[in-house]
Amino acid sequence: MSSPLSSRRRTLLQGGLALGALPLAAPWAAAQTGATPKRGGTPSISLAPEPQIISAAFLTTMQTTMVAGKISEGLVWFDDKLQPQPELAESWSFAPDGLSLTLNLRRGVKWHDGQPFTSADVAFSLLNVWQKFHPGGRLAYASVTAVDTPDAHTAVLRFSRPTPYLLSFMNVYGAQVLPRHIYEGTDLQKNPANNAPIGTGPFRFKEWVKGSHIALERNPDYWKPGLPYLDGVVFRFIPEAAARSVVLASGEVQVALASNIPVSNLNQFSDAKKWRINTTDGNYLASIKLIQVNTRRPALADRRVRQALLYALDREALLRVVFRGIGRVATSPIPSTVPAFHSKSGRQYRHDPKQAEALLDAAGFARKGSAPRLSLNLDLGAGSLEDVRTAEFFKQSLARVGVDVTLRVSDAGVYLKRVFGDADFDLFLTSLHNLPDPTLGVQRWYWSKNIAKGVPWSNGSGYANPELDRLMEAASVEADPAKRRALIDQWQVFVQEEVPILDLIEIDWTTVSSTRFHKKTPQGDGLYASLADAWLE
Repeated sequence: MSSPLSSRRRTLLQGGLALGALPLAAPWAAAQTGATPKRGGTPSISLAPEPQIISAAFLTTMQTTMVAGKISEGLVWFDDKLQPQPELAESWSFAPDGLSLTLNLRRGVKWHDGQPFTSADVAFSLLNVWQKFHPGGRLAYASVTAVDTPDAHTAVLRFSRPTPYLLSFMNVYGAQVLPRHIYEGTDLQKNPANNAPIGTGPFRFKEWVKGSHIALERNPDYWKPGLPYLDGVVFRFIPEAAARSVVLASGEVQVALASNIPVSNLNQFSDAKKWRINTTDGNYLASIKLIQVNTRRPALADRRVRQALLYALDREALLRVVFRGIGRVATSPIPSTVPAFHSKSGRQYRHDPKQAEALLDAAGFARKGSAPRLSLNLDLGAGSLEDVRTAEFFKQSLARVGVDVTLRVSDAGVYLKRVFGDADFDLFLTSLHNLPDPTLGVQRWYWSKNIAKGVPWSNGSGYANPELDRLMEAASVEADPAKRRALIDQWQVFVQEEVPILDLIEIDWTTVSSTRFHKKTPQGDGLYASLADAWLE
């Protein structure tokens, strides 16, 4: 298959253009403009790649959840301070002993087919879907032993141990509630509602034209009086990055979420009278661009090889050349944007090709003439120009220390099966969401009990270490904040030494939108915002 990769090989490392002054803004800065909401209109949002399904209860790729969050809802949403706010749960309280969480559910909410939303839907979703099929739910809800439903509007989660972090996972990303009457008694993962959802959100599913778009329409029975303002929302699948910039600039599309516009094209949208650019919509995700290493492979089971791969890479140059300075070099599996837990006291991998070569020699991969020391495949998804450039940068960097890297670009269905189904890969370039609490966000990538064949975004590296498991599990139940922080610091040091995942860049997800597009309330999980309060001027 033809590829855009080879044409960049000679020029990628030569440097990048400065971004210059861009109209960076607080999330959806309309709240400060004094603009009055207008009714009507159907904005278009560019999306790439096309999602596999549109139920975030089973798959939490960004494209899936960005669509799902307009149709379905979680129990809470997160403001720009990352504090939980009421959604399907009006209020909540933990028991004094920390062994239960009572959710007081919103009354008068209906599913899109007219059936009432009740506590039975929450209990069914948690016990039958989130615990079993949600990529992060296997860890997040592991301590839930039962869900009591004393009445239709109360759900009481019972825990086997204190679980104070759980509320940080209960937005649509981690707790999309499903209608029990639609799913019960069916093959859950093959239920037609995964692709034609029946939710409680401000927009109803209208159609999915494969290869073209997903169209949503206004829910006239939405539980928030007077909302939504919009008549609908259309997600357009535009695989080519250059084309996404063209349709946004022309006005055919009003919003490009989740760095849908490559950073190399952001200068095109520097006129603050026409465009808004912000880097805060993804704050909840605390994402890192990284490479998962298949530690089941004999060569990659040796941590010296994994360390060598990271020493060989000049990540400061990667940040400058590929990401144009947007983001930060990762110094820990917990991003620096999570200051309550971040530590960089572990081993730091500054660019050191000599150290990389010494480690490869020690691991038994000495140079033999012009032949590569080691040959590896690097899998990545189609659709992201930054991923393509990052992969090329990595390939060139590793070639300098004698490691040959073959790039394999594929659609999501192919790489998800290859990585999480068949474990038929060496390296996998992706971004992972680490969330505001490391027990929820980071532990799942390293925890041996989250190695789950066929479950996307679980422990795809296959890394298992009893000592790391012990540290992470102890931190997850430690009630004393200082003791918990100390345990988390210990496992950051441990992971930095073992590096089953090569952390590259802390990502700032950029949203580019027309100034005609407004949203009243800023959100820390704004990529997944319902858009109930959005309007077109």
